[in-house]
Amino acid sequence: MRRSTTIPLVSRQEQVASLLLAVGRASAGRPGLTLVGGDAGVGKTRLISHVAQAAEQAGANVVVVHCVDLGQVGIPYLPFTDALTQLQAGAAGPEAATRVADLVKERPALWRLLEPGVSGDADHDERLQLFEGIARSLAVAGAPERPLVLVVEDAHWADASTRDVLRFLAARARSENVLLVVTYRADDVDRRHPLRPLLAELSRLEHVERMDLRPFDEAELREFTTALAGRPLPPAGFAEVLDRSEGNAFFAEELLDAGPDSASLPWTLTEVLRTRLERLDPEVQQVLRIASVAGRRVREDLLRAAAARSGSPDIDAALREAVTQQVLVVSGTHLEFRHALLAEALYADLLPGERSSVHRAYLAVIEQEGPDGMPIGSAAERAHHAFEGHDLPAALSASRDAALRARRLLAPEEELRHWEQVLALWESVPDAERRIGRDRVDVALSAGEAAARAGDPMRAVKLTRRAVEGVTDPVRRAGLEHVLVHRYLDLPTWDETPGQVEQAIADLRSALAKLPPRSPDRIWTNALSARLAMILDRDEDAREYVECAVEEARATGQAGALAVALSTLAVLNVDAPDRASEILDEARTASVEAGDVLTEMRTLYSGTANRFYAGELEAAEQRVRHALARADELGLAWSAPTVNLRILQEVMLYFRGDLTERGGPGVPATARYVMEAVRMYATVARGDDDAIARGEALIDHWATDGQIALIGGGSLVDALTWAGRYDDAAALAERITAHLGEVWSEVFLGRIWLSALAIAALADAAEAERSAGRAGAPGSAAATAVETRAAERLDRGDSLLAVARETAQRGRPRGGVLGPEGLAWLQRAAAENARLHAVTGSVADGGSSSAVLWADAASAWQETVNLFGFGYRYEVARSRYRWAEALLGAGEREAAEVEAAEALTEAQEMGARPLAEAVRGLARRARLDLPGVRRATASTLTEREEEVLGLVAQGLSNRQIGERLFISTKTVSVHVSNLLAKLGASGRAEAVSLAHQRGLLEV
Repeated sequence: MRRSTTIPLVSRQEQVASLLLAVGRASAGRPGLTLVGGDAGVGKTRLISHVAQAAEQAGANVVVVHCVDLGQVGIPYLPFTDALTQLQAGAAGPEAATRVADLVKERPALWRLLEPGVSGDADHDERLQLFEGIARSLAVAGAPERPLVLVVEDAHWADASTRDVLRFLAARARSENVLLVVTYRADDVDRRHPLRPLLAELSRLEHVERMDLRPFDEAELREFTTALAGRPLPPAGFAEVLDRSEGNAFFAEELLDAGPDSASLPWTLTEVLRTRLERLDPEVQQVLRIASVAGRRVREDLLRAAAARSGSPDIDAALREAVTQQVLVVSGTHLEFRHALLAEALYADLLPGERSSVHRAYLAVIEQEGPDGMPIGSAAERAHHAFEGHDLPAALSASRDAALRARRLLAPEEELRHWEQVLALWESVPDAERRIGRDRVDVALSAGEAAARAGDPMRAVKLTRRAVEGVTDPVRRAGLEHVLVHRYLDLPTWDETPGQVEQAIADLRSALAKLPPRSPDRIWTNALSARLAMILDRDEDAREYVECAVEEARATGQAGALAVALSTLAVLNVDAPDRASEILDEARTASVEAGDVLTEMRTLYSGTANRFYAGELEAAEQRVRHALARADELGLAWSAPTVNLRILQEVMLYFRGDLTERGGPGVPATARYVMEAVRMYATVARGDDDAIARGEALIDHWATDGQIALIGGGSLVDALTWAGRYDDAAALAERITAHLGEVWSEVFLGRIWLSALAIAALADAAEAERSAGRAGAPGSAAATAVETRAAERLDRGDSLLAVARETAQRGRPRGGVLGPEGLAWLQRAAAENARLHAVTGSVADGGSSSAVLWADAASAWQETVNLFGFGYRYEVARSRYRWAEALLGAGEREAAEVEAAEALTEAQEMGARPLAEAVRGLARRARLDLPGVRRATASTLTEREEEVLGLVAQGLSNRQIGERLFISTKTVSVHVSNLLAKLGASGRAEAVSLAHQRGLLEV
């Protein structure tokens, strides 16, 4: 029987065409990335091999690299290290090799990747240099008409750093002559697999194509089996293969190879593979088992050496037979199983003792020194083989080496896994401390630091707490308290619980009593004490701690502690934004010098927030862009300070009137709901149909983060108000206020915003009642109920405004100055309350006092527009709409028309549908001449008479109609008389009836 590699490719023509088109685009300078997924054995490698041959014939250079399975640990950047090695060796031609070699010489960060012997901790700036170096190396290897096609196989085994590079390459693609093809096993990528969020993120990019390979259908499988067998299979035999293979190409091929008699075909793939392999000579089977221990691919020299140590000194004949039978294929200096399932079946068939023995054989080989004096294998490979070979002392040492190597390569997730392996092995190795050169406490601290840099603050806390609790020496334990507090502060909501902060500051005070003066630990403890005191609003204590920390840190050159202390000092100087900015710049410089990337990100966030809350939006926007770019460079895309930066970025986009719906690709679970909450601002402003549902879905997550309650809940209040659910909106605002009063403090500044939104709901409720004409006859029960509700609303509105003003006084930020946004919302609360009084007063008397109330409201709204003018485009437009409404109530029609026209234009440009509809509704009622609002009349009635008739049909009195349309009662009476005459009606009821009959009113 022929092998699939020797026959023409069956089916997949659509996928082949798509991939070759992508190659053509790359040739023309339009880079791309194709994700090829499918179940094991479905034919991914066969497809890619066929396309690679066709691409090479068309002039492309194809480089194939692999991810490897080393269990819970991996070798950082392995496929890209392999790719650069191949490119330097001429895989893309001699000219490309020279360009890549020259580039590597210019990029020290790449030396760490390509030279295992390079030592020393890396500056975290090098992460960007490393990623850019990889991207640039691939770019220079491609050329017009000769693009580089880089195939990364088996991405389901990719380590975290490799996934980061894939993300970087996809995001930075511009005009390179490069096509990246990534294959992965779809059946291995379940919802918890780390590759899954990356696939979702990449799939949203315009230049990324996702290709899912399906099993063969019946016709395709018939063509495939006919080509393999050289003739059509008998109906019964084909039916058996179809049933058992379910269209899987590899399974079908192995079933055919297992025997021609369909009745004897085995039922499982493992049995199929075992049957096939058992037909080989015992010597060949033994060599293949040894090869399987290395995984799908193994260097030929390593296999030979491991086989010799395992009792197979002469393997030439065995290897030739394995290649002839196409169990193994030659790939450069490597031998590779034709399919990973073959290696897996062989490995699974080994007895435990056999596995351990072969793993130890590989370990012995890769521990030998190469020509450069370094071990042949990587530390991660040594750790893997040592652990699986039950050589625990060697596994411990190799895991330590692998952790240090990962740290030098800026691969924190891999570093964390290796340190955790060291901790797991510690009790099993009696002389662990001697072998490692440090005690268990130090290892746990290193693991905690790696977890913090990997963006897993909870794991960092657990590891650091374990380290601190394991210390019995009081002075050393005192010196570690600040490290634990540092880790706690990385938790998103830890500092929102005063009891926890109180206990932490007490622990630090106790530590200070034990630490010697000017010692690094004492400086750090003072710096962290200052930060905790500031959280508890004990600014005098905070200044005392921070000044001591800054003085001693500068004197002793403790850059890390200086950065933390200065970050706190900047907040204490928030009343002087320029001075605070200078302090933060110094803090950032110190954090960069110390290599403390989390503190650096905190300084970048604080500097951005400093300008944002000062109302300097352009400066804040520049800073947030720079800070997020820096976060990407450092691999801290979703650390706690970076999440806060992303929140600020979303808020500023909303302020600018950018209501574009932005998805959340790649957002981790820890940040998902707060990002959904902040995007609620734009969701509500756009008027999305599911805005209320999305806001309600966030209620269950209020307890996890106060920002979710404030931002998501406040936006839901706004959505309920737009939907006409005024009582629900006001009640929700009060519920949020009570909740955050318990979680944060009674006078948190967000109360101003929530109070303004609640008063707006009350004013809208009063307006709706006025428009519906529910006043009833004077003295009636209905009239009494309306008056009672009006009085209750006024009391609630006055109380809410008092709450907002009290918050502004008692809850002011440090420095005592309420920022531009806070002042604007405080003024809007006053304007909404003035509107509430004007609407309620109109219902009460409709006389001259109503005009005075509306004039007061107009003045309040004018000031609101001015205060939001610092850059809050959406609220300027909404406040201008309310200003126009108040101007109409005060009788200033021309001025109202100007403001309404501006509000409508802004709302339409932003895509703020509810606001635009509200302005149009106001214009129709008041007969304002706005673009797209006036309409032609199709009856004998004028437009104004039709509007009056519609309100008459609702049962409104002439006075109420006048209030609704902003005209006098006398003018309404004239319109009513005219429409009665035109309709030939003797009264209002008859006019409504006749209008319905003639189709002049909607039923």
